[in-house]
Amino acid sequence: MNKIKRFAKYYKNHMFLFIVDMVAAISVAGIDLLFPMFSREIINDYIPNKNVNGILVLTAIIVGLYIIRLGLYYIMAYWGHVLGSRMEYDVRKDLFSHIQNLPFNYFDENKTGQIMARLTGDLNEVSELAHHGPEDLFISLLMIFGSFFILMSINIELTLIIFSVVIVLIIYTITRRKSMTYAFRNVRKKNAEINSKIENSISGIRISKSFANRDYEIDRFDEFNTEYKNSKNNAYRAMGIFSSGTHFLADLLSVIVISVGGIFVYKGIINYGDLVAYLLYTSFFIRPIRRLIQFTQQYQSGMAGFERFIEIMDLETETIDNDDAIEVDTLKGDIKIDNISFKYNDNDKKYVLTKFNLEIEKGKTIALVGPSGVGKTTISNLIPRYYDVNEGTIYIDNMDIKNIKLFNLRNNIGIVQQDVFIFYGTIRENIIYGKPSASEEEVIEAAKNANIHEFIETLEYKYDTIVGERGIKLSGGQKQRIAIARVFIKNPPILILDEATSSLDNQNEIIIQDSIEKLSKGRTTIIIAHRLSTIMSADEILVLADTGIIERGNHSGLLSSNGLYSKLFNAQFKGFIPDSVS
Repeated sequence: MNKIKRFAKYYKNHMFLFIVDMVAAISVAGIDLLFPMFSREIINDYIPNKNVNGILVLTAIIVGLYIIRLGLYYIMAYWGHVLGSRMEYDVRKDLFSHIQNLPFNYFDENKTGQIMARLTGDLNEVSELAHHGPEDLFISLLMIFGSFFILMSINIELTLIIFSVVIVLIIYTITRRKSMTYAFRNVRKKNAEINSKIENSISGIRISKSFANRDYEIDRFDEFNTEYKNSKNNAYRAMGIFSSGTHFLADLLSVIVISVGGIFVYKGIINYGDLVAYLLYTSFFIRPIRRLIQFTQQYQSGMAGFERFIEIMDLETETIDNDDAIEVDTLKGDIKIDNISFKYNDNDKKYVLTKFNLEIEKGKTIALVGPSGVGKTTISNLIPRYYDVNEGTIYIDNMDIKNIKLFNLRNNIGIVQQDVFIFYGTIRENIIYGKPSASEEEVIEAAKNANIHEFIETLEYKYDTIVGERGIKLSGGQKQRIAIARVFIKNPPILILDEATSSLDNQNEIIIQDSIEKLSKGRTTIIIAHRLSTIMSADEILVLADTGIIERGNHSGLLSSNGLYSKLFNAQFKGFIPDSVS
């Protein structure tokens, strides 16, 4: 019942359209109920009494009503679907907004294709239910109850015989509904899985081709495709049992009316006009029953999609702001990491960071180096609150970051990562992502500072050049420079560079290192690097191990200490890593 209430609330903003659609549906049902009564009147009265004028007048009335019915059907077909599409828009908008607020660990654990299926396929069914559901339900109930009372006024015994079959039909519908619900829910699940596989396979098509894994990918896809096919077959089997049984019982009504009604005419209990009325009402009566059957199928499919929508909407969002969180325009950049401990999953036994401490003065550049898995990237994830620490506190400008509004906190931090994400679109669109309101002059200035402007000017469409999905038309160095331009235009006081040059060749590294030095100037900068040549000018270098910070100092001081940093640095320039370090 709760999910129905949640579904119904989406009608609130479109109540006028909903009322118009329902009035049209009820009016159509009312007109349909009148026709058998008119036919009965003609057969029982006008024909025996040779009342031609009455027949013509009644015929004109029926034609007029059917013209009105034509307009009402247009309203139902057009504006009813508009109602459904607008509700689908609202539901999808709410879902997308909610997904934007989900914590990072949700995206760590869920596939992109499955999330996409929730936003597309599931909600298409919701749209159909939003339009046809109430419409079919209201028309069917009005037709059934209207027919019942009119037929009762003609003959109680025959009506009760007919409605005994209806009761059996209703019981059958209820008992078969459960299996249909399960089957359609499973179809939705398998649909999400196959979407995920398609998204994953297409995104990695270049890797697939490079490894000549065409047949392997086809076989893997066929597994998902077969499961999806089987789930639909099971759903259709449940639907087939449901539909065939209900249609058989509905068809049985016509047989009962012909046979029992014929006997009643023979015995003089009803006349020919009454029998015709029964036949017409039964044909009208079967239609709403079939509408109810269709509604039940649609309800199962639509609600299966809406349940999956609810599943995400009920997930807890990021703890965005504390009640006493404050708005901060521009931070200075003093960072203090005070005795923090953190693990990504509550079920993990080992903490990534344990009782970790670090202070960074505003405007200073510090570098974090050390083996993989010691928590360097984790620190870069905790400062902008992609994850919250389990213990301890992170301060910026002497304020607990949990007491700064999340939008303001992240707006003051710029991040450039090793795996740069470039959106499908133009170069300009990717640069202004750092500041959507940026002017053309700001875009060009940011590109110049990132050493990418000259390259852009060589392109046919310059800043309006389409870069392809994930920037496939760009080299790694070009993507990195666009990412740096994106941060330049954002102009944050705090900068985090996570392996920003590790995948580049030496020439690109030199170009990007120059851009990074410009970008770092006057900002609090945290550099995470395996390439130690990129951090030689840092104000302080911290060497991390499982136990925390084991060395700290500037480049020359750490080299002379002959510790882990010195071994790492010498090994890189000799081209190998000693066993004691690896």
